[in-house]
Amino acid sequence: MAAGNGRTVRDLRRANRTAVLQRLYFDGPLSRFELGPATGLSSGSVSNVVADLVADGLVEEAGSVDSDGGRPRTLLRVAPGSGHMIGVDVGETRVRVELFDLTLTELARVEHALTPQRYEVEVIVDHIREGIAEVLDIAGLAPERLLGAGIGVPGIVERTPGRGALVHGQTIGWDAVPLEALLRAGSPLPDTVPYLIDNGARTLGQAEMWFGAGRGARNAVVVLFGSGVGASLVTPDAEQGRAVEWGHLTVRVRGRRCRCGALGCLEAYAGAESLVARWREEGGRVPEGTDEETALTAMLAAAHPPAGAAADPVALAVLEETAEYLGAGLSDLINLFQPERILIGGWAGLALGPRFLPAVRRHAMAYALRHPAGKVTVDLGRLGPDAVTVGAAILPLADFFARGGRRPHPAPEDPLPAWRTALQERTPR
Repeated sequence: MAAGNGRTVRDLRRANRTAVLQRLYFDGPLSRFELGPATGLSSGSVSNVVADLVADGLVEEAGSVDSDGGRPRTLLRVAPGSGHMIGVDVGETRVRVELFDLTLTELARVEHALTPQRYEVEVIVDHIREGIAEVLDIAGLAPERLLGAGIGVPGIVERTPGRGALVHGQTIGWDAVPLEALLRAGSPLPDTVPYLIDNGARTLGQAEMWFGAGRGARNAVVVLFGSGVGASLVTPDAEQGRAVEWGHLTVRVRGRRCRCGALGCLEAYAGAESLVARWREEGGRVPEGTDEETALTAMLAAAHPPAGAAADPVALAVLEETAEYLGAGLSDLINLFQPERILIGGWAGLALGPRFLPAVRRHAMAYALRHPAGKVTVDLGRLGPDAVTVGAAILPLADFFARGGRRPHPAPEDPLPAWRTALQERTPR
């Protein structure tokens, strides 16, 4: 049966379950009395939905509070063990896999270091498969208990009806890689557990908007500053975030060659890989045989040594120039999107940290238009180096919420007759 707006009874029921689940998730524990105004549902609807969610094991009691002259009110919360998600961060130096319960408490993690041939597709696929099997084994969790596995990757993710998610990662040599199909072949997960793949900057943005420095903002840009740079734009029209290839904005005509092959990209000046390369080219003493994270740490120590030691002028000059390039790049985001907040995350952004941020802010404000610049704040993200993994785990969690807390079921081989479909939509669930 369809309502006047075209929504079926099942649609309304699912929306009500979603509303209650999300309020308990973000604001709980709450009583049934508090859930009414928080969700806009009637007391009767709240009681029915809560009873349904409790019966499904998704909601549980969490103590009680005194009421004004009446019986104590029972508090409700989302049951942590009622669902589990995996988050995967395909990073520059390693593949990190983490297992979470429904409240995003970490239960297990593994990391697989990447060799110089790190972005060979088969290597990444093997690391992800093995990592998923390992964290499930550590936690003693059956694969079918998962709501899904979310994966944050570098590059553009295209969703196709026939081949699943394709990854276009020009900077890592991936051209329309059918990552979803490759993972599904020989997967440690049953077919009912989805792989959800998205850009790593977007998963970082998702995490910061849900749980970090972006909470409460309607318009924000979350910057991923690692080996390269990327960004996620969050607006009322794109509440889940939209990845933008900000690192490949041209900041210098006929400039340095970027790893994407073009000249003058922001990433060629502001990414950690380019930072270390420019330090080496200018005569800096880069430790031999180290990865980018270790080399960047050494560069920061050389530029800002302990009191009494002389600073490396080359490292200092490269960092100061990088702050200006990054600030200029942020000014373009300010002028184009006029965000309330810009948040900088990623391992390199967090390593550069508070010492680097004032110069970046200063240059961003100098290059941006005065009006939007006066309304934006530029800060570091709050979730640390695990933010991409947490954001990846949010992908199946958000999908679970959107379905009203119901797991996906395999589609029937043959479509049901119209009368059977209409009957199911009217049957209470």
